Amino acid sequence: MTTLDAALARVSQLVATLPAQPFVNGAFQATMHGDALDNVSPRDGTLVNRIARCNAADVDNAVANAKATFDDGAWRRMAPRDRKRLMLHFASMIEARAEDFALLESIDTGKPISATRAFDVPQAINTLRYYAEAIDKVYGEVGPSPSSRLSYAVHEPLGVIGVIVPWNFPLHLAMWKIAPALATGNTMVVKPSELTSLTALKLAQTAIEAGLPAGVLNVVTGLGHEAGDAVARHMDVQLIAFTGSERTGRQLLRAAADSNLKRVSFELGGKSPHLVFADWQDLDTVATQAAWGIFYNQGQICTAGSRLLVERPVMDTMLERVVAVARTIIPSDPMDEATSLGALSSKGHLEAVMAQVERARADGLRIVCGGQVARAETGGYYMLPTVIADVPPDHPLAQDEIFGPVLCVTSFETDDEALTIANGTRYGLAAGLWTASMNRAHRFADALVAGMVWVNGWDSCDITMPFGGFRQSGFGRDRSIHALEKYCDIKSVSYTFG
Repeated sequence: MTTLDAALARVSQLVATLPAQPFVNGAFQATMHGDALDNVSPRDGTLVNRIARCNAADVDNAVANAKATFDDGAWRRMAPRDRKRLMLHFASMIEARAEDFALLESIDTGKPISATRAFDVPQAINTLRYYAEAIDKVYGEVGPSPSSRLSYAVHEPLGVIGVIVPWNFPLHLAMWKIAPALATGNTMVVKPSELTSLTALKLAQTAIEAGLPAGVLNVVTGLGHEAGDAVARHMDVQLIAFTGSERTGRQLLRAAADSNLKRVSFELGGKSPHLVFADWQDLDTVATQAAWGIFYNQGQICTAGSRLLVERPVMDTMLERVVAVARTIIPSDPMDEATSLGALSSKGHLEAVMAQVERARADGLRIVCGGQVARAETGGYYMLPTVIADVPPDHPLAQDEIFGPVLCVTSFETDDEALTIANGTRYGLAAGLWTASMNRAHRFADALVAGMVWVNGWDSCDITMPFGGFRQSGFGRDRSIHALEKYCDIKSVSYTFG
């Protein structure tokens, strides 16, 4: 049996242990109606399994159990050191099953197994450990009251958290929300994308085996407009933590307003500018980072450097070198250990990305490389890395999030023009620049409208730094100690002495 055959056989075994049911109150439970959805792998378009199509009744059951667990205090009133111990044990159990999580994530998302092994699963584990260690390092405060009074402020968990997770990094991004919510004593209902539910179910199953109380971590699967909407409208859900599209974000805002005015925390994508100035000498390094900054994970990254803005004197050289790197990135079977570029998430998403490329072609834009579907004979959803040159800053390709392996390249003449182009979208998630000038670096770091700015290194940050954006990229922050704040409320207490 080949390594690939062994991996696929293991996937079949793992899927067989995950019933097509929601995971509620520590166990898989039948849905109220029995409906299910086909779960198709982007790898080859074949059926992986069927997942439960949960509706409002299923969500109500999950929320009721999460609320009961929160109210009885089994988790939120647990001593911080004990909660920390359980979270660290949970992380160790995921680590012991890291290969299984990696296999499930790869078959479900179409991303290379090399990436799920090296990034997605280890980062989820690191995130869980980071917030476990943070539990006993966040303090309340004592107010400067007169001697006749003692005043202090404490952080209290909100209650039931609704976690709605996208399909591009299902495990990794789920843990960005699950871990701080757990650390602060909340319970939750997680709604993964209908395209990628396997690792969420495996995660909930592992949490129970690690000793977390039943009802703390619940998972309901299904469609966004059914299960997701029911979570967003539920009167006992206190916060929606969401990563995904602008359109869905707006719907969730309406649902929050129409229900109990629950809080919302959104990361809604971006159109991140990647600026290259002529004073930076090492263009080979920039070309590699610019290419992988957009083509990693098939371009399905909210912080993808989808707009490459290059100072005119080095434009031709930069374009040539980026294209050279792009041509070395070949789509292949995501379950093959040698693959670095896998499949897009679904047939519908591949068609949507290709429609944007066809629009560029119809508008006469210069497609320097790619722009075609790949590996169609496999039945999977593959696309060649695509570079489009001389894209006008106001063209839809330079304004709208494509969320695929498509790089738009634009030149600029002056710093002012570069800044105008960089800030000239409705987004404000991330931005990066390469320059030898510290003065320019500081000036642009201040002037770029982005929640994250990277200088001389793309995506150069980690769990210790806040993640989130400005403008229509959303509000609220994942990662860092700051993420704990949104899962808590502050209570002020004052004692007056007689």
